[in-house]
Amino acid sequence: MILKLMFSRRWWWATLLILIIAAVCIRLGFWQLSRLSEESSFANRIRTIQAMPPIDLSQPTTVDLTTMEYRAATVTGTYDFQNQVAIRNQYNDVQPGYHLLTPLRLADTSTSLGAGGKAVLVDRGWIPSVGNSAPADWRKYDQPGQVTIGGIIRLGQTESTPGSDADPTLTPNQTRLDFWIYVNMDRLSKQIPYPLLPVYVQIAPNPSITDPPIPILETLDLSGGSTNLNYAIQWFSFSMLFIAGYAYYLWRKELRKKT
Repeated sequence: MILKLMFSRRWWWATLLILIIAAVCIRLGFWQLSRLSEESSFANRIRTIQAMPPIDLSQPTTVDLTTMEYRAATVTGTYDFQNQVAIRNQYNDVQPGYHLLTPLRLADTSTSLGAGGKAVLVDRGWIPSVGNSAPADWRKYDQPGQVTIGGIIRLGQTESTPGSDADPTLTPNQTRLDFWIYVNMDRLSKQIPYPLLPVYVQIAPNPSITDPPIPILETLDLSGGSTNLNYAIQWFSFSMLFIAGYAYYLWRKELRKKT
């Protein structure tokens, strides 16, 4: 009886609208399930990479480093402070500042060529914006001599986020940019006078380091998309509620008519 009423001449248009809304909810539910699958795959891949032993970037390797983001790494070399750059819009809690990226000339460039470069960019950490408006100001953070650092491999970002600012292009009289918004490895490598590895290294945080540069790593969500599953259940529930609620409304309306 309810089905006949739903598709009657009087109610067919309302039924069509409810079915369209329910179909949209179901489609959104399946989209969330797709996102759940993607997030789970991402989390599993990152856990696998993080479980790998640290890779020594100072040694020759045949590993495709661009597939190793978030893998632990060590590297030995000497910082080149003449070619360091700063990444804008970085925060330590609520304090604005920059992340200081410095090329590390690898200890043995004859063997490092096997890894694809003679140096690697190192994100040494956060520095405050106050008192650091020019490259000369950053020299107070110099760490001379050979160093061995530990951190994680990171990929650069080649495109700006839609709706956000982009790094400016060089003018005819410019040879370099000192301040960047993104770690654009392709563009950065063009202003460094020697080959760079295709990835950069973020130094691992250390609670004992309280003076800038302070290493800071983003917190990864490896929950595997549990939020997406909750959203999917909600959308499927909405679709059933729309149809069941509509059917109940028509049933009550028909019941009142008979009484």
